[in-house]
Amino acid sequence: MKITLLRHGQPDFKLAGYAKAADLASMASAYDRAGIADSPPPEVIQAVSDHQRICCSDLRRATESAQALGFSVSQVQTSRLFRETAIPHFDRGAVYLPVSVWLVLLRAFWFAGFSKNGESFQAMKLRASAASDRLMVLASEYQNVLLVGHGFLNRYIAVNLLQAGWSGPRAINQKYWSYASYEYLPAR
Repeated sequence: MKITLLRHGQPDFKLAGYAKAADLASMASAYDRAGIADSPPPEVIQAVSDHQRICCSDLRRATESAQALGFSVSQVQTSRLFRETAIPHFDRGAVYLPVSVWLVLLRAFWFAGFSKNGESFQAMKLRASAASDRLMVLASEYQNVLLVGHGFLNRYIAVNLLQAGWSGPRAINQKYWSYASYEYLPAR
């Protein structure tokens, strides 16, 4: 059995520039509505072409990535379960910082327990566990399963797969269109 975790293509929305804390909610919403701005490399299309079951986050950048890989809408099972973790953010504030600094600060706050307007770190870990369980069930039925997902959640799904006895890389490349495959060989 094989499960492949693939990160979506490059979004057509740049999380760049400067923003006030009060602007972060609208930026996050725009990012979640964004499609993709690039195409998958041919070697990625080839690597995932043999998968019998395709799962995907329901965010547009993931569904468009699945289509760019050559899978039709009817072939892809989309679910909120596979969404990227929502970065928590403040509702108001006049602090004006580079967006890249906001992302680092908010992710650090998130690890420390801040989850306002987002999903808590603990809730995300539980969801990643449920997602990996779902993928393992599908792999037992279909043999080869592809998840077109997101970098952060894919990393935690991988941790769960490894803990469940699957073999594959411990570290996942975070570049767009990167993928990692995990295999399970039952004991004889």
